[in-house]
Amino acid sequence: MPRPHKQLHAWREPPSPRPAATILLLRDASGGPEVLMTRRSLTASFAPGVFVFPGGTLDPADSAPETLRAAVARSGQTHDEQAFSVAALREAFEELGVLLAYDSDGLIITQHAVDQLERDPDASLSSQLAAAGLRLAIDQVWHLRRWITDRDLPRRFDTHFFAARMPEGQQPLADGTEQFEPVWISPRLALERHSSGDFAMIFPTVRTLRGLADFRTVDNILAELANGPAWSVSCPRAGMLKGREARYAEGDPPFGELELVAPDGGGSHALDWQHHSPVPLLRHVWRLTAPNPGMMTGPGTNTYIVGDQEAGFAVIDPGPDYPEHVARIAALVGDRLRHIVCTHDHPDHWPGAKRLQAASGGVSHGLPGAGQHFERRFEPDQRLEDGDCLRIGDSTLRALHTPGHASGHLCLLLEEDHLLFSGDHIINGSTVVIDPPDGNMNDYLASLERLLELPTRFILPAHGWVLGDPAQAIRALIAHRLGRETKVIRALAETGPCEITQLVARAYHDVPVMLHQLAQRSLLAHLEKLAEDGRVALRDNRWRLLEK
Repeated sequence: MPRPHKQLHAWREPPSPRPAATILLLRDASGGPEVLMTRRSLTASFAPGVFVFPGGTLDPADSAPETLRAAVARSGQTHDEQAFSVAALREAFEELGVLLAYDSDGLIITQHAVDQLERDPDASLSSQLAAAGLRLAIDQVWHLRRWITDRDLPRRFDTHFFAARMPEGQQPLADGTEQFEPVWISPRLALERHSSGDFAMIFPTVRTLRGLADFRTVDNILAELANGPAWSVSCPRAGMLKGREARYAEGDPPFGELELVAPDGGGSHALDWQHHSPVPLLRHVWRLTAPNPGMMTGPGTNTYIVGDQEAGFAVIDPGPDYPEHVARIAALVGDRLRHIVCTHDHPDHWPGAKRLQAASGGVSHGLPGAGQHFERRFEPDQRLEDGDCLRIGDSTLRALHTPGHASGHLCLLLEEDHLLFSGDHIINGSTVVIDPPDGNMNDYLASLERLLELPTRFILPAHGWVLGDPAQAIRALIAHRLGRETKVIRALAETGPCEITQLVARAYHDVPVMLHQLAQRSLLAHLEKLAEDGRVALRDNRWRLLEK
């Protein structure tokens, strides 16, 4: 993590989460699978009045050896998985009167057998089952996900989500104390009603239902859980968007920024794109987004300011030559500007440098590339070569030559805080165009592999929010490019020798047609890489596969 004294907020230890379990009881219906949900009491201390799946905290008896010996488990179910499965089934019984258990003949029990049992939480379910000759059917329960309550909330749970088929013939009946209004509902309808405001749900419930919305049968869901990875864990984070609280899970574009700004989950960081004033990310790092949103720039080009009044400042990517944008940078740095670093020579990154120098001084740095598509050329005061370092007080910015998107592209590593300013080499929410001849796909992939070796904790891109899992983001980019390369090879095998304008429709069939002209530029980079690798050749303006 960045140095603690550079964080915006003092660390506050989040409350420890209590272990818990919940279960999605599923049934098939004419419109697809439905899930049993119930409304929590309006006086509940946690999530009052919202619709949930039955569940609750893990009881010590749920993991007791005698309890687990009396349950029927699948081969391979771990001790923890068995214990949390027991908790989920026990809570479903206490709250809704539904019990997934076997009778002495190995059959799922009927409603009549359920009615003979006492639902009082103070009555030992395991003792009642033993007396009746019944065994919990935890082998019919499949782990779905593990959600840990957000760090900023006062009451937290570490909840294992399970799924199982609803026992045939049993009818749910809410306990009238903790749970009310049991309802069968399809995931899609629940999400629609939630969006319209008449079916309140908390974030993990919403995300869980989204993951089930496209399944056609209960068998499909359970087969996916039986074959897929188990125990995936998520602990969401909260921010502010358009004046309202919004929550995000790992993999959501804003998650990394929330992790950087408030690692303990505290604070209320605004995620709206701010063009009028700098957004503090750390005590010595700000972001000011240029007002140049568009298809190629996303919300705009991010200018980063590093330093403080005592040590001076470095500005990374001053952006386009917009007087109002440059004036806002100058208002922050005043006459304390030491360095202006341009990550590459594309016109949304460097042209503001001259105007900023006129206002605040400083020396411009960068590594000019070919710049073949642009009328104006980038000419820094000083070349910044690979490995060169700039000092700003107690912070070191180390230059890393990362060609690919542009031949002179630089990333900057803030070494003491493990932050990577990635320019356009890595952006959040999309992939960048690799545009030959200045762009080169082999160089791009090699640069990504190099960045994987760095001790980086966060990536601060020129477009989009901060990325919080550098290794995952970089590997995803590599996998995406290699996946596209496979599609290019497959498309050439299907079409035979063809011009690039014909090939783009097949190789980028998953991209809107309106973007094919843009995609053709990266397609050329893929073809040139394949040519360098000896896989394809260009003859008579047609690309063709070469025999292995």
